[in-house]
Amino acid sequence: MPKFYCDYCDTYLTHDSPSVRKTHCSGRKHKENVKDYYQKWMEEQAQSLIDKTIAAAFQQGKIPPTPFSAPPPAGAMIPPPPSIPGPPRPGMMPAPHMGGPPMMPMMGPPPPGMMPVGPGESGMG
Repeated sequence: MPKFYCDYCDTYLTHDSPSVRKTHCSGRKHKENVKDYYQKWMEEQAQSLIDKTIAAAFQQGKIPPTPFSAPPPAGAMIPPPPSIPGPPRPGMMPAPHMGGPPMMPMMGPPPPGMMPVGPGESGMG
């Protein structure tokens, strides 16, 4: 008996009968796969339209070139944007979390002599 291949689910159904197809197509996973397929297709179509619109506007001179549209001149030093961590610049202090080992929560009982002091237990008198 021939098998039915579902493009949305990328799977073969064991039998090709109307009842098996109907059961498969009414299933939750199949419906999610169909929705995801068309959602992705719509996003691609929208992005394509955006790209074409921007390219046409740029060619007509409606959008000026950005500083990122041309490569930097050879040998130019461009500092990284502030959101990208990098080595500290001269004269700047590194962030407190940089330069030391990461702080890890203490696991297990504390070492002898390091017992935590709770409320009302000052250890004084």
